[in-house]
Amino acid sequence: MKTFTQLKELARNPHFAVQKENCTRNLTNEMIDDPIIDLVNRFNKLPYCFTLQSCYGHFVYDDKDSHDFDPLPTTYAIETVEYRIAYLALCIENSASGKDLLVALKEIPTLDPTNIQFGCAEWFWKQQINSYVLQVEPDRFKHHDTATLDYAEALSIEKIRNQFFGALDRLLGNELQKLKTA
Repeated sequence: MKTFTQLKELARNPHFAVQKENCTRNLTNEMIDDPIIDLVNRFNKLPYCFTLQSCYGHFVYDDKDSHDFDPLPTTYAIETVEYRIAYLALCIENSASGKDLLVALKEIPTLDPTNIQFGCAEWFWKQQINSYVLQVEPDRFKHHDTATLDYAEALSIEKIRNQFFGALDRLLGNELQKLKTA
């Protein structure tokens, strides 16, 4: 995110339910990167959260399709890779459940604090109050949507990206379980 900023406090938003309905009403699976369709749809089932945008993260090199989801090859014949940021942008309700989710999301960067950030993006916040972004990007590039990485670092970021989405999946499983038992 070019305008990535530090976390902001949840603000009062009496229009959250209407905004969620408006944002999710026309969302289709075709708008979501294949590997995270289920994750995005499950986040949108939470009554205190909805997704704004997401990207699985892409590794572009040689003549590779820029929307390819194949893992990087295990060869080191590639010198540099253009990495297009993996991220999840969410709007969170200012409620007890929303605050609990925010606390849980703050733990995700502990997987790899030098390559995973949690904060806000100024342009998202201006469009949708209480919007937050989790992203996988080397810290030195955290204000950019893309980065040129050497091949070894790209392999490392790919692994971190996979762990990141796995952690989000587990967090989401816990959140959905809370709803079932409530």
